Amino acid sequence: MVAPGLVAQRPGDRVKTDGRDARKLARLLAGGLLQAIHVPSRELEAARDLVRAREDARLDRMRDRHRLSKFCLRLGRTLPTSSWTVTRRNWLSEQRFEFAAQQITFDSYLHTVDLVDARVEQLERAIRETAEQEPWRALVARLRCLRGIDRLTALALVAEIGDFGRFKSAEELMAFVGLVPSEHSSGEKRRQGSITKVGNSHVRRLLVESAWHARRRPKVGYELAPPPTRPRRGRGRARLPLPAAPLPALAADGRPRQTAAEDRCRLRPRTRRLRLGDRDRAATPQHLIPTQPLDLEQRMRPTTRRTLEGSMRHRPPDSAAHAYPLCSVRGFERWVMSW
Repeated sequence: MVAPGLVAQRPGDRVKTDGRDARKLARLLAGGLLQAIHVPSRELEAARDLVRAREDARLDRMRDRHRLSKFCLRLGRTLPTSSWTVTRRNWLSEQRFEFAAQQITFDSYLHTVDLVDARVEQLERAIRETAEQEPWRALVARLRCLRGIDRLTALALVAEIGDFGRFKSAEELMAFVGLVPSEHSSGEKRRQGSITKVGNSHVRRLLVESAWHARRRPKVGYELAPPPTRPRRGRGRARLPLPAAPLPALAADGRPRQTAAEDRCRLRPRTRRLRLGDRDRAATPQHLIPTQPLDLEQRMRPTTRRTLEGSMRHRPPDSAAHAYPLCSVRGFERWVMSW
């Protein structure tokens, strides 16, 4: 089977007959200028129609949502939240307008969005059921092992591409969907531009979206989480079990590696104090060694003691508890103990 659009045709040739077409095709086939195409099976075309129906419903939902949101913005009503969630749907159901014509228009737009949401949900349910059937089950399960690909994307790729074995390399597959850079080179000068965007645009969009999802950090989602860690409705969120403590890092020689704080302390320049006469200094006399613990006044620095005495001296007494002299630290301690 040959694609009619890939058959070379001379410009200005306005005579077409069966005999001329047969001779032209024979010459092109002998020269190897005819390119064969892949003919999908009837079962593959049925799955492709289902996937494309869901794609059409997705585009219709986007247009209907835009009409509804722009109608609300024209009337000065900003939609809450940044996505179409349950909160936004509840807010839309509470909107009332002054004129009957506006209310009828709003109800029509809202009803259209509800219908297309139900339509998309029904098609997605049918796609998930089809993905679990033969002959798609094994290939869909293999594609789901890749990050960013689930049942909807996997079945869409299988239905649109068909036989993956007809591509000898990944470069041929990327050229088939138009994800290779365009090029306009001549001689030693090479010029590359944006991607060609030829081929199936649906497959190209799915691959790009899957690549954007694959760049995120992997984590256990709600569906794959074990039952005890799932958040229960109305009872608060269950806490996920904390991971085990990591093993201490080891250096090349097998010793435990120092932490970041220890490394900073190790790399910090050390200052060494040099005291002159330490060797010749005699021991401390016995009469200078305190035999009893020092009190608060003796442990204070002279500057701190003077500051405290000055602040207490200028404070006027306001009760009988100030009968103790506050000009000293001992008097201050007695005043505090009296309270």
